Amino acid sequence: MPRNLKITLAILSVAVLIGLISLRGLHRRIQNLSETQTSEEEARRELLKPAISTPTDVLVNAKIFWASGPDAIAPVNVELPLSADPVKRGRQVLDALIANPESANERTLPADATVLGFYILPDGTAIADFSDALASETPSGILSEGMAVNSIARTLENNVPTLRRLKILIHGQEADTLAGHVDLTGFFDLNPSPVAAGAVPSNTSPAPGTPVPLPGSSPKKPSR
Repeated sequence: MPRNLKITLAILSVAVLIGLISLRGLHRRIQNLSETQTSEEEARRELLKPAISTPTDVLVNAKIFWASGPDAIAPVNVELPLSADPVKRGRQVLDALIANPESANERTLPADATVLGFYILPDGTAIADFSDALASETPSGILSEGMAVNSIARTLENNVPTLRRLKILIHGQEADTLAGHVDLTGFFDLNPSPVAAGAVPSNTSPAPGTPVPLPGSSPKKPSR
């Protein structure tokens, strides 16, 4: 074999070896970067997620409303440690609504949704502020959006009886709709007083497993 050819092959072998070493190092750096980003995202979500327990919590039978079919929700009795403070209690049951369904078929809210804030005004108005995932990951459609809103409203009114109406925000802002259909610009009634003879108060909880039909109208608009 000519000497020049041997030198050329040796140089090519060294170049290939250096390339393989560089490629392996690049792969490790990309993997480390991906793991770092994942860890940062998990840390961010954990930071945004409120604690579900307080020192004064008492174990009670909470009613959490999950899907019971394609167009209805039903209460499920769940033992939860809940605070006596209505604000903390409301946030706790909303966290449970997102985190604790037994199966994917029962889920009404996206698993990635987070309660960013929960407040109660003096007139009994509850303000529930959710992360963007509530709007971006809820399937667009009157049934899916209606079940999401209805599960929030019914879960709150059955566990925090002092509430009178609900306002839903997305990342601190009022949204026109949840995902294109259900109107979020107004308020949703909670624990309304019966006005007609023979009316059944809404804070009378249905028996566990009884489907709750979805509301067929838009939420009540604020008075001008």
